[in-house]
Amino acid sequence: MIASLLVANRGEIACRVFRTCRELGIATVAVHSDADAGALHVREADAAVRLPGSAPAETYLRGDLIVKAAQDAGADAVHPGYGFLSENADFARAVTDAGLTWIGPPPEAIEAMASKTRAKQLMGVEPLSEVTEADLPVLVKAAAGGGGRGMRVVRELAELERELEAARAEAASAFGDGEVFVEPYVEGGRHVEVQLLADAHGTVWPLGTRDCSLQRRHQKVIEEAPAPGLDDALTRELYEQAVRAARATGYVGAGTVEFLVGRDGRAQFLEMNTRLQVEHPVTEAVFGLDLVALQLRVAEGAALDPEPPAPRGHAVEARLYAEDPAGGWAPQTGTLHRLHVPGVRLDTGCADGDGIGVHYDPMLAKAVAHAPTRAEALRRLAGALERAEVHGPVTNRDFLVRSLRHPEFVAARMDTGFYERHLDELTAPEPDPYAPLAAALADAHGRSRFGGFRNLRSQDQVKRYRTEPDGAEHEARYRHTRTGPEVDGVRVISVSPRLVVLEVGGVRRQFRVTRYGDDRVYVNGTTLTALPRFPDAAADRAPGSLLAPMPGTVVRIADGIAEGGAVQAGQPLLWLEAMKMEHRVTAPASGTLTALHAAPGRQVEVGALLAVVQEETES
Repeated sequence: MIASLLVANRGEIACRVFRTCRELGIATVAVHSDADAGALHVREADAAVRLPGSAPAETYLRGDLIVKAAQDAGADAVHPGYGFLSENADFARAVTDAGLTWIGPPPEAIEAMASKTRAKQLMGVEPLSEVTEADLPVLVKAAAGGGGRGMRVVRELAELERELEAARAEAASAFGDGEVFVEPYVEGGRHVEVQLLADAHGTVWPLGTRDCSLQRRHQKVIEEAPAPGLDDALTRELYEQAVRAARATGYVGAGTVEFLVGRDGRAQFLEMNTRLQVEHPVTEAVFGLDLVALQLRVAEGAALDPEPPAPRGHAVEARLYAEDPAGGWAPQTGTLHRLHVPGVRLDTGCADGDGIGVHYDPMLAKAVAHAPTRAEALRRLAGALERAEVHGPVTNRDFLVRSLRHPEFVAARMDTGFYERHLDELTAPEPDPYAPLAAALADAHGRSRFGGFRNLRSQDQVKRYRTEPDGAEHEARYRHTRTGPEVDGVRVISVSPRLVVLEVGGVRRQFRVTRYGDDRVYVNGTTLTALPRFPDAAADRAPGSLLAPMPGTVVRIADGIAEGGAVQAGQPLLWLEAMKMEHRVTAPASGTLTALHAAPGRQVEVGALLAVVQEETES
């Protein structure tokens, strides 16, 4: 029996495994980088071991250090979580060689499926060895790992070599393995997968299907179970292929087999992930299971029942990221002051007051809703996210709510190109027009600005705010009177520093107001920055200035780029790496590169000046 377990991971998945361990009476051990020294998964563990450094390559990807940490802490089992070393056969072998219990499939099964190229060959699918115009579009993928890292769609042959190079660099950074391959890209396909659970006695459970088609940068955003709209014959085919993959590799534990289902209803094998998936909670909700607990039981040698339990209802999960969907999905950093999503399951590795840094994936939490029908589950999750309090860096919360309510998604007509088609409408700014007024009234009340009264009409008080992340500026105007604040066209019912009640057009509305510091204000779902009365002229930048959209590291400069050279609008100038993803910085207009302040290896903070492009003007 397992008495003490180390999780060779961080953040949300470490906290998720620890929760089950506490319920089972198993002691827990965390590992952490220097950047994670105060992280929630460290605080929740019974013991923790430091991995010196902050970058994944020197911490969470160091299997030797993690095995030693387990031994030093007296753990007798290791759970890999997902990402990092979770699909590394050498690490699994090192764990078992050290006399520890490995919570996962045998190393041989990982080896058979960890390389996507070998996995495809095992399932009778060959990647492209040479790409021609007739093969386009194609998909470049990392042979190791997952999560959309090292993945690129290529639609022009001239772009292939550059995208191969970028994919290799990103894969090497994320997984320590730069191998990539090329396969056909299926336009309009759906990403459908089958959850598996197998024991060491020959029983394999196919635990339903999941649809994970809503993706950005080939990384899943919204997942649901079961996958809607699949007929019985296709579902049986997916089950059969998934079970065949498990039996062919002698699989034990939890795993997922992924497919791309084309518009013609034909399924194409993508890969087998030999680990627990981020989206496992939707399967747990539908089948009423704890997959982590079952992983532990299987690792202890227990046998599964001959058949899994029957599924019930529908579940949907949304990944809440600290990122700006309208700004090229740029990851965001800062302090997470408040995270509360009411009425649904919330799996997170963050707590109020935690800092969001640049070293790791920007996912803050997963919100999961379960209901008797799909429509009810979507409605429940969208409503919970809309009412959520997410105070801190810019997030994709509003984007998720709109996605869940989009007619195409509600009708289950989605595919992997959903966000390419609908990004603009899903990210169009819709700030509440009365949020700045509520913020101004609450601020004035909190500063005792409503004291006394005047017999004469007072001059308008004016406060200026900028809505985030769109940057639009708004004015709020009110007047002091003997009975309280007065606003044209609005009846002020009550005001306090945390709650403002207004009546607009005969409808009474409540505005919850939360302030952090002197300038950051959250009003219901709107984020505001209070602006100074007199703008700081020194803050102006030269036209054409390119500022770092996030903290990160300059990984490379585009070939042929130099000060004084001509550039074209949209031309890549340099690449930043942040949160394990590369972000391309392009020329905003055609003109001359008059300054280049970036260099490979340079660390930059958000807002740092990278380059200046002087736009060409017509004579």
